[in-house]
Amino acid sequence: MGEDPIRAGEIVVFNIDRRPIPIVHRVIKVHQRNDTKDVNVLTKGDHNPEDDRVLYAPGQQWLEHHHIMGRAVGFLPYVGYVTIIMTDHSFVKYLFIGALGLLAITSKD
Repeated sequence: MGEDPIRAGEIVVFNIDRRPIPIVHRVIKVHQRNDTKDVNVLTKGDHNPEDDRVLYAPGQQWLEHHHIMGRAVGFLPYVGYVTIIMTDHSFVKYLFIGALGLLAITSKD
């Protein structure tokens, strides 16, 4: 993460309590608490109509520092759909792993 503070517009990777996979979304608001240097952030997916509060734990309004895993440093469009499909439909995951295993067995190198 580094020492630089998180700013609105940055893309962060975060994990919500009781969610199995991390989420990568843009920070839209930063709220700094007066008594500390810690900041809370509000995120939103670029193609989502609303902010991410519906994804957070019940009653949670902001992401805290311990939720944030890191910052995005690159961009690969549509890759997130792969993880969503594999999480929602486990047979796709096993089909993909089986195909990779078959490819490894049949390769000539």
